[in-house]
Amino acid sequence: MRPDATTRTTLAKAADENFPVAPFFLPRDWRDDLMAVYGYARLVDDIGDGDLAPGGADARHLGLDPARAGDRIAMLDAFEADLLRIFPGDGDGEAGDEGQGHGEGQGEGQGQGQGQGEGQGQGPRHPLLRALVPTVRRRALAPEPFLGLIEANRQDQLVRRYRTWDDLTRYCELSANPVGRLVLAITGTASPERIRRSDAVCTALQIVEHLQDVAEDLAADRVYLPADDMKDFRVTEGDLAAPSAGEPVRALIAHEAARAGRLLEEGIPLVGSVHGRLRLLLAGFVAGGRAALAAIADAGHDVLPGPPRPTRTRLVREVGAVLHRARREG
Repeated sequence: MRPDATTRTTLAKAADENFPVAPFFLPRDWRDDLMAVYGYARLVDDIGDGDLAPGGADARHLGLDPARAGDRIAMLDAFEADLLRIFPGDGDGEAGDEGQGHGEGQGEGQGQGQGQGEGQGQGPRHPLLRALVPTVRRRALAPEPFLGLIEANRQDQLVRRYRTWDDLTRYCELSANPVGRLVLAITGTASPERIRRSDAVCTALQIVEHLQDVAEDLAADRVYLPADDMKDFRVTEGDLAAPSAGEPVRALIAHEAARAGRLLEEGIPLVGSVHGRLRLLLAGFVAGGRAALAAIADAGHDVLPGPPRPTRTRLVREVGAVLHRARREG
């Protein structure tokens, strides 16, 4: 299937991520499946952020009036309904900890039956979901991780502040961890221990992105810095609206960055537990987070002027460091 202009625009955003999405060194079938999952995840986030391509093409694909493209809840509902056309019989499935906690290993038989049954009914309408169908079939994927990403974006429409670190990481269980679980499922390497470590890495990557985007998120009336931590560091939302960070904001960002860094450490044994090109891919994920944290530190933890971004040189150096540690500690 040849992607339309809107789909190409969505997939092109992969180049802006902190980590490699589907690098050239992977087998072609892995790259195809990873890009299909990325396209899905990226579009869900774009719907939730109100960042869809102009013209209403995504709404039309989902059977909505293009005038409703800005109605995020309606778009998410329509997108979920279209997703469930890939998984007939699972319209009553629930996204959440229980479904995701089963992991792809336990969901494989169920997912395989669902994927194979898709051709018996009406398939999805949106091009990015149609592109996902072969991946779901090939990898026997269950619906829960996909539903979790939609639920995270619904939550974004209703919850704009988080009181504690635990509250924030529970949000990451929906917004980030499903992606890592899907990567493990696609590569056939899911196990309870790998899923646990993958969840830690994905949560860390989500936290790092929030730290980079503090000013952008505040402009959208969202704050992903725990309110309890802001109180402890005597940081107000007015401080976050300044053009440059004062010392309390810098100290708060350093504190949250250190927490994310400790979660990323869980990724070293994960990288060491796999082999070949998958090891390099997972090292890229962990290294992307480490390089982004280094960029934040290099900016003196002042993220307010704009997102600190790592250089390609720094990313390559971090990949080497992660691989070295994984070999040494494995």
